[in-house]
Parts: sequence; structure tokens; C-alpha cells
Amino acid sequence: MSSDRSPPLLIVEDDLALQKQIKWSLDAFESAAAQDRPSALLALRRHQPAVVTMDLGLPPDPDSTSEGFRLLEQMLEIDPWVKVIVLTGQNEQAHALRAVAMGAYDFLAKPFEPELLALIVSRAYRLWELQAENRRLQAVAHPDALAGLTTRDAGMLKICRLIERVAGSDATVMLLGESGTGKEVLAQGLHQASRRSGKFVAINCAAIPENLLETELFGHEKGAFTGATKTTVGKIETAHRGTLMLDEIGDLPLALQAKLLRFLQERTIERVGGRQEIAVDVRVVCATHQDLKAQIADGRFREDLYYRLAEIVVEIPPLRARTGDAVLLAHAFLRRFAQEQRRGALSFGEDALRAIEAHDWPGNVRELINVVKRASIMAEGGRVTATDLGLKAPETPAPQAPAEHLDLDLRTIRERAERDAIVNALARANGNVLRAAEMLGVSRPTLYDLMNRLAVR
Repeated sequence: MSSDRSPPLLIVEDDLALQKQIKWSLDAFESAAAQDRPSALLALRRHQPAVVTMDLGLPPDPDSTSEGFRLLEQMLEIDPWVKVIVLTGQNEQAHALRAVAMGAYDFLAKPFEPELLALIVSRAYRLWELQAENRRLQAVAHPDALAGLTTRDAGMLKICRLIERVAGSDATVMLLGESGTGKEVLAQGLHQASRRSGKFVAINCAAIPENLLETELFGHEKGAFTGATKTTVGKIETAHRGTLMLDEIGDLPLALQAKLLRFLQERTIERVGGRQEIAVDVRVVCATHQDLKAQIADGRFREDLYYRLAEIVVEIPPLRARTGDAVLLAHAFLRRFAQEQRRGALSFGEDALRAIEAHDWPGNVRELINVVKRASIMAEGGRVTATDLGLKAPETPAPQAPAEHLDLDLRTIRERAERDAIVNALARANGNVLRAAEMLGVSRPTLYDLMNRLAVR
């Protein structure tokens, strides 16, 4: 197996003679070695191996398996896809079975046959490669689930993966974030990825008067009140076998909170003026920019309803916290508005790009849409300026925000800085890799290699 095509092998063994023997047995693989749990975790993060061979008896107590099992658990938490092969003594089958139950790929008793170990490692590599290819094909086969969300920010990409993971379940999802951060786009993506056959139905709890909100949600029977000349189906019923999004859930009146809680518990509703219970199969997604826990403390939101709605909580960062996304989105919106208004090709000037990067965007993506739409109308030529945007361009490029946490791992710091620089360059270059490479002072093949290594898409 060529080492330039696959991640390396990690050998965790405190006996240096045995470590050398294992490395010699597996000389067909590029390998790294570690002698204890801390050095193994450091090597795992540094080298990102596909396969690990490890002894369960590690310092500071090599006669016990506790340190080995702790290491196994931590490695699988860091990288669930890594294939761990546990090397055990002849009389330690119980430990080996426990390791496999925890997620280890396989085990081999010592002393081992070098050819057998090489075969097991080769199979582990093959499985890792197949699973990696499968994940790549799944991403290609289902590109539309979150197609409405444009981002290269690492935090937002992590949220996208979380949405995709929970989409197949029926868990209720709560989306938290400032107004205009894209909560409805994520909710729609969740619905599309769920493969539910029904509709995606959204209702804004803050936009409908309290006296009408109950009938909007639950519907009403003919004659239920003055003016009810026919039976009307509510939003919950309309979303049967689909997804119901309750936007601004923090504005739901207390009386309706109790009725919504009953629906979430029983999965049945009664229309206003009706007596028949109607079973509804619906996935509920709620969203708010408010602090619901503070509302609970003030008696304005039911705690039992909160925990029903917050089975999965997703916190969406504001636009100002997403590396490169403001410029990336601005390019996408400008293309769309130029096409809609038949303006031909419009592009941003350097002052406009610096203004977009420097602006704090308190209104988030919604504010950005409005600013770019205005600029697409106001721009006199084919180049949009900072003045067209209504923003002030800074004298120098805006500095990057400081890291939230001090991280003394130089590799992590370097990779984070490289990734942010690449994302910002690609955003400025409107996705043109050649132009981004010129900005960064590297060749296009080098930039492609960096993008692949740092998972920049």
C-alpha cells in the first residue's frame, strides 16, 4: 500500500523492542509510534491515522488494562472512523471482546504471526477506504439537502453535518440564533434530508394575533365561532407526514403552550370546536432568537414544553462569526439579483469587498441580502462599490477575530490559520481557485492539496 495515498498507521506500544518488531512487520505502511496514552492522543491528532495497533497495558500501570481502555474510548471519540486493532495476551480474550464491544476493529493475541498482523491491518485499511469513499459518494448523491445554505465556515459545516445526522430520526429540533441567521433554511434542509413524504409547513408564532393563532395551528370545525362557515384544517394537520416549523416559538402564548405540549405527548389534536381526536405524524422543528431559559425563570415559557422541544438543540452562529461567509454570500446574492434585474455581469470592487468583511452585520444574512439587492439596483456600471452598498470601506483589510480559546498546539494553530486564509481568499475570488492561489502566493496544485487536506470545499 502506498503511503502517499493513505493516512499513516499508528503503533501504540510501551515495549520499545516489541514496538520495533511491529514496525518492522508492517514496513509496507508508513507508520508513527507512541508509548503511552498522552503521546498516542497527540499522534492521533497530528497524523490522523486510518489504523491503530495498540496494547491495552500502558504506562503508568502496564499490568492493568484501564489506561488502554481509556485510550481506546478517547480515540474513538476523536475519530469514530479509525480502525483500532488491539494486541492482547493469550489469556486475555475477555479484554479483547470488551475492546471489540467498545468499537475496536479487531484483536490479535501475542505473540503474533507478522503475516497475520499485516493481513488484519491491510483489511482494516481497505474497510477505512471503502467507508471514506462511501461517505464521499453519499455527499455527492445527496447534494440538495442543504443546497440553500452557502458556507465554507468550519462551524457552519459542522452544523450541516449535525442536521444531516439527525434528519433520519423523529427527534424534535430546536434552532437557536439571532434573527436572520438562516434558521428556516436549516429547517427546510432538515426536512429534505429526512425523506418525509409530507410537506414542509412553517408558521411564525409572533406574526399572527393571539386570538387567531390557535385556529391557525389546530384548525376549526364549521360553526365553532362566528364566521366559521366551513371546516378548516390547521397547520399541524397540513404538515401530516412532513415537517412543521414553529418560528419564534418564544412568542407562543401560555395557553397554547399547554395545548402544544399535549400534542407533542399524544401526537393527536382536536380542532377548535371539535371533539374528535385526529392522529398526526409530524416532525416538529422550532426556532427562536430569544433566551427561553430566561423566559422559563420569568414564568413566560413552560419548562416541560422546553424539554419536549429541545431534544436536539442547534446553536447557529451569527454571520460576523463565520469566516469568509459574508463575502461568499455577497457574491452569490449579487449574481442572483443581477440575473433577476437583467443587469448583466456585476462584480464587487476591492473597496466593497473590504467593506463587507469589516461590517458587523447585526441583521445577519437578511441584512446582507437587503444591502446587496440595493447595491445591484444603485450601481451605475458593472462594478459595485462600497458607496453602492451604503457601507464605509476601512483603510486597511479588517483583522481576523482572535481565537476564542488559547490553543498551544502549533499544528492546530497553523491549520486553523491556513484554513481561514484559504476560505477568505476563495470568498474574495468568488470561488476562482486560480485567483485565490495568486492572492495566497501559491500554485494552483498546492492550493488544491491544501484544500483537500484542510477539508475546504
